[in-house]
Amino acid sequence: MTKSGAMDIEEVMRYLPHRYPFLLVDRITELVENRTISGIKNVTMNEPFFHGHFPDYPVMPAVLVIEALAQLASILAWKIAGRSPGDGTIIFFAAIDNARFRRQVRPGDQLLLEAEVERMVRGVGKFAVRAKVDGEIVAEANLMAAMRIPEKSPSGG
Repeated sequence: MTKSGAMDIEEVMRYLPHRYPFLLVDRITELVENRTISGIKNVTMNEPFFHGHFPDYPVMPAVLVIEALAQLASILAWKIAGRSPGDGTIIFFAAIDNARFRRQVRPGDQLLLEAEVERMVRGVGKFAVRAKVDGEIVAEANLMAAMRIPEKSPSGG
């Protein structure tokens, strides 16, 4: 297995269609070819969701921790497929199983995101994912993602 170097935010943005405030992967720290990927999300008080979740006790919504993990897994899916975005294909979240949330994520935390491919067949992948803060698991799940070209809306947009 070959380990490749880190990906900075500019390269991450070449693989993910998400942009502020929904881009939830700041950097890829390690990629083991066709197997695993690790990255980080720096959680700051400036995140827009902290204004309402919850103002007196800011907590990153657990669903956004899962979204960060799904974004990470989609980069691995592109790498496994030997492709990069550009032909209109998007990787869509298809399923989530066995999600567990073990502790809250607060401003100042750095999420270490990890994904391991369990299977990838014809553009559909299943991934075991987990997020950690200070070495402690905060969330884990099994995710499924599918590469698809979205249909155009009737208005053409």
